[in-house]
Amino acid sequence: MASFGIDGLVSGLDTTALINSLMQSEAVPQTILKNKATTGQTLVAALQGLNTKIAELATLAAATAKTGSLSLFTPTSSSTAVTAKTSAGAVSGSVDLVVGAVASSKTAVTAAMTAWPDSPATLTFVSASGAVTEVTAASSSLDDVVKAVNASAAGVSAVKVASGTDASGAVQYRLQLSSEKTGAEGGFEVHRGSAADVAAGTATDLMTEPGAAVISQARDASITLWAGTAAEQVVTSSSNTFADVIPGVSVTVSAVTTEPVHLSIARDATAATKVATDLVAGVNAALTIIAGKSAASTSTSAAGVTTVTAGVFGGDSTTRGITQRLTDAVLSPVDGQSPSAIGISIDAKTGQFAVDAEKFAAALAADPERVQATMSAIAERVASTSTAVSDKFDGSLTKVITGQQSVVRDLNDRVGIWDDRLAARRENLQKTYSALEVALSALTAQQSYITSQLAGLSASSS
Repeated sequence: MASFGIDGLVSGLDTTALINSLMQSEAVPQTILKNKATTGQTLVAALQGLNTKIAELATLAAATAKTGSLSLFTPTSSSTAVTAKTSAGAVSGSVDLVVGAVASSKTAVTAAMTAWPDSPATLTFVSASGAVTEVTAASSSLDDVVKAVNASAAGVSAVKVASGTDASGAVQYRLQLSSEKTGAEGGFEVHRGSAADVAAGTATDLMTEPGAAVISQARDASITLWAGTAAEQVVTSSSNTFADVIPGVSVTVSAVTTEPVHLSIARDATAATKVATDLVAGVNAALTIIAGKSAASTSTSAAGVTTVTAGVFGGDSTTRGITQRLTDAVLSPVDGQSPSAIGISIDAKTGQFAVDAEKFAAALAADPERVQATMSAIAERVASTSTAVSDKFDGSLTKVITGQQSVVRDLNDRVGIWDDRLAARRENLQKTYSALEVALSALTAQQSYITSQLAGLSASSS
């Protein structure tokens, strides 16, 4: 509501200043509510940041708790022709192998032509498994033939390749036909004619026509284990990758070898140690947030007055409880043994958790199963605690945030009510002081009239 000036019309008072001063006193309860709302919103934001960090920790800990989280291995090959990749279930070991062949698909080309000899063009494919697929093009156009083959279920792709000109100067093309699968299962025959013609033996094998040729045959990749010994064994694959040659290890070949390739799989202590340090770092990150926002800050004014301000989490029992629960999750014994036995402890100087990489690696080398069990137990406790805290429905911290958000909303609603109340109060004060000026004006007029009358009486008596 717009205000209007009434300053000193009769009284000479600075009425606006008087009203502003009174309104400052009237607004003290609202100011207190605003400060509480601001403090509450600051707490909500801090709690939400902590909740996000702990939710990330829950995900990390759950992954670390899985069986085999420390079973990380690095493959080494004596030749670039053989590479390996490890997965869950890998174990240490080594093997020698000779690559006898790499996998290939079948590729064949037809004789050179300007158009398909038959109209409409009909081809029949017979796969290595004996499946028969008849393909009929829309016309004798080679483009239509290519389109029909590629749209069929024959498992063969076609492409038109330029191949010089004929006697009349017309451009000729060959159709290159390639199996979509590698390995022996990608083999196929292609006949000019229908499926019925193939069954009757009257269809023409395209690869027997003059100018046609098989460029490469469909072939499995093969490796020979223990070559030259009584245990020699040939293993084949339709692709260049062989799964589980050693448990949890897939081998990929890229070239034929004449000498045995030595493939070894060794435990990667560095990678396993990183799993432990990542978990500890996640716990430290959450506890650092709590400690930083719980600490009080000190400031000194120009007048030399020192003020101590409590941290946003200062005195908060929920965050104190989280700190204790995470600490217990990391440091509590596992099967009667302290985590320090595998290198996990708390640093006395920094107050943070740490992993002694050398001690952890040594323990892992000595007894990997025990270290895995200890690590999984610690991670499972951390995951359970973090989930109980940060769950988006039932998390203890989530509930505190929801409650604080409700408090902030209520405070902001009350601030809004005070806005209306103070506006009405200012309007009443303005009306009161306006009425005062009007009354003073009337009294002044009466005073002037009486004074003039008294002056007249005095003059008449004289």
